[in-house]
Amino acid sequence: MHNRIDIRLQPTITINAGDYKRLAKLAIDATRLAVESEALLLKLDRGLVVVDANLENIVRMGSTVRYKTNTGDTRTITLVFPGDADISAGKVSVLTPIGTALLGLSAGQSTTWIDHDRRKHDVIVLSVGPAPPASSHQGSGNPRHAILCGL
Repeated sequence: MHNRIDIRLQPTITINAGDYKRLAKLAIDATRLAVESEALLLKLDRGLVVVDANLENIVRMGSTVRYKTNTGDTRTITLVFPGDADISAGKVSVLTPIGTALLGLSAGQSTTWIDHDRRKHDVIVLSVGPAPPASSHQGSGNPRHAILCGL
């Protein structure tokens, strides 16, 4: 039996439109990582997609994040795409369980995530450092629809 977390109990998250587009493509293309892809797609589905917003305190791609786990460990990582991951340099892939869990959270928010051994963990974001400028979709209307339709 696969442990699941009720997504209705998860915090509201915010995702930049540019990150949303790249992450949705990554999740759809990562068929060999079915569990990780599904987790990322579920996370993206419940996120508030924003265009040209101030994402200063939001965990997004390239953000440096300081967080604390329920075991009391405090860590600082940079959230990256899989090709840029390097655990020895503190660069954690968004396709890892902790990477997906942190995506879209803001400082002070907490969430529960499940590791590869199916153990539940709690994490709280302590701070979010600067990230590269957010890429975004230009236009009006629903950014999620425009992105997925290639507009």
